Amino acid sequence: MNREKNLAKNTIIITIGKVCTQMITFFLLPLYTGILSTEEYGTIDLLNTIVSLLLPIVTFQVEQALFRELIEVRENEQKKTNIISSGFFSVIIQCSVYLLIFAIIYPFITNRYKIFLATNVISYIFSSLFLQISRGLGENKKYSLASFISAFSTILFNILFLVVIKLNAYGMLLGTMLGQVTCILYLFVSLNLFKYISIKSFSKKIVTGLWKYSVPLIPNAISWWVFNASDRVIVSSILGLSYNGILSASTRFSSVYITLYNIFNISWTESISIHINDVDIREYFCRVFNIILKFFISIALMMIACMPFIYPLMVNIKFIDGYNLVPILILASLFNVVVGLISVIYVAKKNTKAIANTSIISAIINIVTHLILIKYIGLYAAVISTFISFFTMSIYRLYDIRKKYFRIEIRKSLVVLSIIILIPILFAFYIENIYLRICALLISVIYSVILNKEVIRKGIKILKNVVLNNRGSELK
Repeated sequence: MNREKNLAKNTIIITIGKVCTQMITFFLLPLYTGILSTEEYGTIDLLNTIVSLLLPIVTFQVEQALFRELIEVRENEQKKTNIISSGFFSVIIQCSVYLLIFAIIYPFITNRYKIFLATNVISYIFSSLFLQISRGLGENKKYSLASFISAFSTILFNILFLVVIKLNAYGMLLGTMLGQVTCILYLFVSLNLFKYISIKSFSKKIVTGLWKYSVPLIPNAISWWVFNASDRVIVSSILGLSYNGILSASTRFSSVYITLYNIFNISWTESISIHINDVDIREYFCRVFNIILKFFISIALMMIACMPFIYPLMVNIKFIDGYNLVPILILASLFNVVVGLISVIYVAKKNTKAIANTSIISAIINIVTHLILIKYIGLYAAVISTFISFFTMSIYRLYDIRKKYFRIEIRKSLVVLSIIILIPILFAFYIENIYLRICALLISVIYSVILNKEVIRKGIKILKNVVLNNRGSELK
């Protein structure tokens, strides 16, 4: 019970910081799609895509290794100093090498926004580094607040540069960079990182250990880039930047879905890493796994049912061609959630090679499928290839975890019944009939309540206890 309480507590803390800003970002989508042209929106998305590819290559994913190692030394100040100092100066050296290479090739890059390939990469690297250090130290409240500060300041800068100063794409890229800088400054001060960073504590041995863990994560990160970003590159190259803008707008809804999971995944990874050697780890894992799977199946069904009402309101009419892509993207994201839920076992066991191997295979499937289909079905190739690759990876990792560690039980009745409910929801989505769409929405809500009735009951009980405790303290 302590494990589950800590998991719930950490998830709630992180949710508070993440959800508020994600909701604000989501509701600003009409502003972004209204001011920017499809080509400008596609250009921004493409540049951010390249930045996300460069991050793991430059840092070797050292920040992930820092998080995993700091979990085990939270009570030892000297070891924390040694690990953080070694990781920090390793990243400084790697960033210096990147900037040198960038300076050499800078004259040969023709894109007018090319400077952001330097500034945004560096700002993202250090915000990610400090965020992972915060997680490793167990400072989830500061992690949550830093995420809030980063997202909220990014939004403010974007509004300033887009609406007031009217810098368009340049302003949005600049706002993104400044948002990361605010996150860096906050964490550096609030975590007192200056006391953990000392050149004397730098250790080549520790850096080697960090790299041993993190380097296998590079192909995994690149594979995830392939899933999430290569579609943009292929679409931009073959169909054009305007089509990429449409694709980017349609992915905003599945991005919200994945963000919800990523909030949980932060505390889920920490919990399994801490308790991986418990005697009843299989029972604990399977219990939480099925609870979270039911929750995200419910969210996926309700999101698809809501789209006919939400998409026209949230996205400018010039991006309407992306509407039909949304259900496939949400279903692909559901399998992405399954992959994420399973993968924490690899992280806990420090088996990063297994993560890399399965990701590479699925990434290859994604690219090949996309390239084969794009000439025949256009933008649909991007979302279908993503769906196939995530589905393949989830099935393989379920099998691999079963073979190497333990069997993960998934209720067959849950899968069958969810597919039966999904069929009329999809039918109503693609048929322009308001009554069918309202019925589909009601079905999704009723099914979700039934599916999660135990969690809802416990949530109401916890809420009642909180209210009663508050009233009791007031009376005293």
